[in-house]
Amino acid sequence: MEKAKPWRVLAIESSCDESAAAVLDEHRGLLAHRLFTQIALHRRYGGVVPELASRDHVRRLLPLVRGVLHESQSGPRELRGVAYTAGPGLAGALLTGAALARSLAYAWGVPAVGVHHLEGHLLATRLEAEPPPFPHVALLVSGGHTLLAEVLAVGRYRVLGETRDDAAGEAFDKTAKLLGLPYPGGPELARLADEGHAGALKFPRPMLDRPGLEFSFSGLKTAVLHAVRDRTLSEASRRDVACAVQEAIVETLVAKALRALEATGLEVLVVCGGVAANRLLRERLAREVHARGGRVHYPRLELCTDNAAMIAVAGLARLRAGEQDDLGIRARAQWPLESLRPIEP
Repeated sequence: MEKAKPWRVLAIESSCDESAAAVLDEHRGLLAHRLFTQIALHRRYGGVVPELASRDHVRRLLPLVRGVLHESQSGPRELRGVAYTAGPGLAGALLTGAALARSLAYAWGVPAVGVHHLEGHLLATRLEAEPPPFPHVALLVSGGHTLLAEVLAVGRYRVLGETRDDAAGEAFDKTAKLLGLPYPGGPELARLADEGHAGALKFPRPMLDRPGLEFSFSGLKTAVLHAVRDRTLSEASRRDVACAVQEAIVETLVAKALRALEATGLEVLVVCGGVAANRLLRERLAREVHARGGRVHYPRLELCTDNAAMIAVAGLARLRAGEQDDLGIRARAQWPLESLRPIEP
């Protein structure tokens, strides 16, 4: 009997302002991944313009797909499926990737599966040389999402707490905008914060004064607005504001992550999403979690922000489990993580 060929999948990511494609092989690992960022396109507007993002995905995705197929020496005969981000995200941006992925899968005669964007982030560390064991706690923190989840296995997630309003990454970005920093503001604010004086200013630590694992960052944004509104800030004051905001966000994230480890009795923490690249957050978590005998895992820096490699990981697992879409082209702007179908071992 002819031996079945290994699972190799093409993945496409287009949930917001990053166009990306990747090829993942179950035995050989990540063979190729490419990304085009739309930062320059959206910078003049100070944030992502959904219609412009969708149009740019149309221009960028197919060349990226061609590039990763060439780099990985893959064609229709080598591929066994196509994965794409089906949500959550910007509806128009999602539809551009979904339409391309579904069309390629149909033309090649292979199954396609829509992947939950957050599941991709939660599984990004599966691409590392020493992936974290199950179960573990995950802190997913980005511009659009902030949540804590117990990751029991691939496909099995229990949300422990999430933001009631704004995400931590959004608090970074909005504060950066108030300080006149260019888009995307999070990394720029972190660089400015490194030059500030810790303790010069104090902003609220949202929801740390009450039990539980939920987050809220809208009050912090309001406090920053009142601190800088109608004032001409010196360069030193701008640095101190940035430092104080970063301290407030990082202290909140670290405290909640430690609470989640204690509540679940687990020792392993995974930190993913764009804010996982923040240096201060990494330093504080390393110190606090290691002091309790635990371990912290991160995706490599290039896989913290949106990318197609993480979509390939989730997509390969679901395709191997027999999941596949019908011929419809769908996108879900909202999609609860806990509604995902568990993958049987």
